[in-house]
Amino acid sequence: MTTQTSTVTLHPRAADVQAQLSALLERRRAGYSLEAPFYLSEEIFKADMEYVFGRHWIFVAVAPQVAEPGDFITVDVGQDSILIVRDDDMNIKAFHNVCRHRGSRLCDEHQGSLGNIVCPYHQWTYDLEGKLIHADHMGDTFLREQHSLHKVHLRNLEGLLFICLADEPPQDFEEVAARMRPYLAPHKLNECKVAAQVELIEEGNWKLTMENNRECYHCVGNHPELTISLYEHGFGAQPGPQNAEGIARFEQIVKDSHARWEAMGLPSARIEELDTRVTGFRTQRLPMDRAGESQTMNTEVACKKLLSDQFTEKSLGGLSFWTQPNSWHHFMSDHVVSFSVIPLSAGRTMVRTTWCVHKDAVEGVDYDVANLTAVWNATNDQDRRLVEFSHAGAASKAYEPGPYSPFTESLVEAFCTWYVDRMRAGVSGGR
Repeated sequence: MTTQTSTVTLHPRAADVQAQLSALLERRRAGYSLEAPFYLSEEIFKADMEYVFGRHWIFVAVAPQVAEPGDFITVDVGQDSILIVRDDDMNIKAFHNVCRHRGSRLCDEHQGSLGNIVCPYHQWTYDLEGKLIHADHMGDTFLREQHSLHKVHLRNLEGLLFICLADEPPQDFEEVAARMRPYLAPHKLNECKVAAQVELIEEGNWKLTMENNRECYHCVGNHPELTISLYEHGFGAQPGPQNAEGIARFEQIVKDSHARWEAMGLPSARIEELDTRVTGFRTQRLPMDRAGESQTMNTEVACKKLLSDQFTEKSLGGLSFWTQPNSWHHFMSDHVVSFSVIPLSAGRTMVRTTWCVHKDAVEGVDYDVANLTAVWNATNDQDRRLVEFSHAGAASKAYEPGPYSPFTESLVEAFCTWYVDRMRAGVSGGR
């Protein structure tokens, strides 16, 4: 058996790191998991933050988190803290959470509400559009207009908030947005409210978190709560006599469901672009088993008030939307659940899960938070353990890249292909 171990030293020169990373990228074997250094090396983690999280559109929040003027959230991406705030004109803006005076962090809390943005150090004060409006003792020649907060690129895709830290963000996001709006708009996420949010720390590399999400090969036996609403052959199966009847039945259910939903104005067809563009994405609306209404323990809606008055039935399937490098989302008739993956170190990752319901839904009357969150709280904790098992295994001298199933792990391969392509572009100085 040939094993691969990290050769990245504790304090390598930048040129040495680049050379080692380039070699690892070039010898990546298609259809196999990545070599151990991609999961373990802090130097490669730094490259991930520069070439992936520093240059691409990152999903960070949902618009209902900043529902009213002055509402804000902060998001840390590597060394950068980002302040997202809704201004008085109801526009959502993003800024570096750094005072233009001497660099103090402006807002230290994850979320809250404010009238103006006031630096806690010397009370420099900015309005909600980032303009400096007050700075004592700076003299008559000081020009406030030259000291506005540094802006961060932000896009609101039907209630999903994406930021890009690059000076020039990938331009293909506008095309992705145009293609996705018809799918997402009927669920009216912009008009929802946050019913619950949970942050989970996984002691594993962020790529293992994403790889685990991109397949359901592991679901049977690991996710008893989630699989209640999943059709057995809905997450892949090897064709053959033993599966032929089940696959054919599932494909017919999908075909019939798509026809019904499309007639209702709900786009449902699969779009597969995870590894074919800079802003990789995938979507599809799929039926759910049993009552087929929502991802709950009994597969019935968790919220009595549906997301739109246009929804005339509860069984609208689950619209899934994946984006590279760090998110997945499930849109149902009664609620939306979104997942944002934020790397913390080579061996530590934060998964933030947010559940949204209709803004007029009343807790304890229309929905129960425990019921709403039960499936994914259980599933996230189960996935945490699996990611941690994988990270521990990658550290073993016996670890070597293993083959992906072509029937159940094709989306894992798509993620790794996208990642390797984007890292190669970063190392080579391309885009």
